[in-house]
Amino acid sequence: MTFTRTKSISAALITVAALCIGAAAPATAQNTTRQMDGMKLSNDEPIQIESDQLEIKEQEKKAYFTGNVKVVQGGTTMRAGKMTVLYTGEGGSMTSGNTDIDKIFMDDKVFLSSGEQQATADKGQFDMASQTFVLTGEQVVLSEGPNVFKGCKLTVLMNTGEAKLDSCGGRVEILLDPKSRQQQQ
Repeated sequence: MTFTRTKSISAALITVAALCIGAAAPATAQNTTRQMDGMKLSNDEPIQIESDQLEIKEQEKKAYFTGNVKVVQGGTTMRAGKMTVLYTGEGGSMTSGNTDIDKIFMDDKVFLSSGEQQATADKGQFDMASQTFVLTGEQVVLSEGPNVFKGCKLTVLMNTGEAKLDSCGGRVEILLDPKSRQQQQ
C-alpha cells in the first residue's frame, strides 16, 4: 500500500540523514556531543510511504505501518519493520491529510540513508513537540563514507542541531579517515 503525505513526518527523516559526521570527537569519552550544522527541517517535499500493511485507527489517532516499511522523501530513505504514527487534530483524518504528527515510533531494525550518510539502529522515536529524534539499540551506527561512529543511543535536538551519542556502558567508538576530511573541503 502506498500513502503519500507532505506533513511533519519529513522531520524524522531529514534529522539523521543530514548528519555531518566528518569532525573529530574524543574517542575516550563515554558520550560525545557535537553541533550538527547540516540538520534542517524540511516540510516542502512529498513523502512516499510503502508497507505490506497499513492499519489506521482514527478513534485512537494512530496509523500502523507493518512489514517492509519504506519511507522516501527526496534523496532520503528510511526502512523499518514497523512504524507507528501518532497524530493529533480535532476531527482530523490521517487519510485526508489534515492532521499533525505528534510522535513516530520505528521498530525492527531501522535503517536511514541519504547520499553517503547512513544510520542503523534497533528502534527510533521522533517527538514533534520537543523536536527530538532518538535512535537506540544494542549498537547504533552512524557512517559517512569511511567515517563511523558507534554507540547505543543517538539523541538529536533538531531546533539546535545538537547531537549526542551515548555509549553502551563503555565508550563511544569513532573511526575517522583523515582522507575523507580532504574530500569534503
